[in-house]
Amino acid sequence: MQPPSLPPSSIDELLARCQQIAGLSLGELAELAGVQVPASLQRHKGWQGQLLELWLGASAGSRPQQDFPELGVELKTVPIDAHWQPIETTYVCYAPLLNRPGIRWQTSNVRNKLSQVLWLPVEGDRKIPVAQRRVANALLWRPDEQEEALLQKDWEELTEMIVLGQIEQITARHGNALHIRPKAANGSVQTDALGPEGQKIRTRPRGFYLRKTFTQRILTSAFG
Repeated sequence: MQPPSLPPSSIDELLARCQQIAGLSLGELAELAGVQVPASLQRHKGWQGQLLELWLGASAGSRPQQDFPELGVELKTVPIDAHWQPIETTYVCYAPLLNRPGIRWQTSNVRNKLSQVLWLPVEGDRKIPVAQRRVANALLWRPDEQEEALLQKDWEELTEMIVLGQIEQITARHGNALHIRPKAANGSVQTDALGPEGQKIRTRPRGFYLRKTFTQRILTSAFG
């Protein structure tokens, strides 16, 4: 078995590829693909996602669009514990910090990324060596009306704070399903943002993240 050379041509083909790797370990998939397994993901946070993108044929790479743009599907790998509880929050996309008034939820990158998500749970218990962590069954998810309303409300409130120059007042406590956190390798990384008087200031890059409680409801609804 080898990783596919082309992106999937349909959602059915994408789901078939998920079924093909379900139950296999990251070490097995890495060996078949000729990829070296890191001893720890602490310094290789993107390795797991890149390996699974390779096996599923994701074509977007680092471009700011869905991982399977032809299918309108975003891939999100979720590290889970033995009870199917997400171990960490789920990164969605960078938060633009120079937004001006007029940006709308309907055309936002957050909505685009979350309009149709392929959730792929992976064993994430840190006691399990990286190579032995297994891939679980995938789930194709679209937010229902209630979920989208919750995401939209959080996004609008957070975006309004950014537009009003209140980026430094945003904490991880803001937002019920969606929140904003620093997104950078270390504190020395800086980017431009709007200040309280409309001036440019320098601050750490931020990203939108889904709370573990929101992701947990999605997994529980699908897998019980």
